[in-house]
Amino acid sequence: MVDHVTFQYSQAFLAAISERWNYQILREVFFGVRRFGELKRALGISATMLTTRLAELAELGLLEKRVYRPDKGWYEYLLTDDARRLVVPALVAVARWAESRAAGERIDARPLRHTTCGDETEPYLACSSCGRPIEAATLEPLAPPSS
Repeated sequence: MVDHVTFQYSQAFLAAISERWNYQILREVFFGVRRFGELKRALGISATMLTTRLAELAELGLLEKRVYRPDKGWYEYLLTDDARRLVVPALVAVARWAESRAAGERIDARPLRHTTCGDETEPYLACSSCGRPIEAATLEPLAPPSS
């Protein structure tokens, strides 16, 4: 049986990141668009909607709001460690999937660098036990341990 509280938090989180603008904002911030004006232009979003969504993502603990021009009160937005752990793998997977299926268009995949070794990489999900790549067909849930 799924823990009810865990399920509720999971549902709230998924609802928040699957909202159209929230997903796009997180994607753009990951790929380096961090300032309000840049986000507004990149997304074609109204200032009011962007302000609302940025506040929601910050409240969820996915974005950190940081002053970059104190005399003007201008901010930039950075992914939090939680966002990097939870959201970035999904963003990369969705971006790679979309890049591979662009109808009739040639879209180059955005390069990614693994900051630990400094090399360009193509991330994948791997088993923590054997190290082999994990695919949907090779993964199944187990029954929770009995109490």
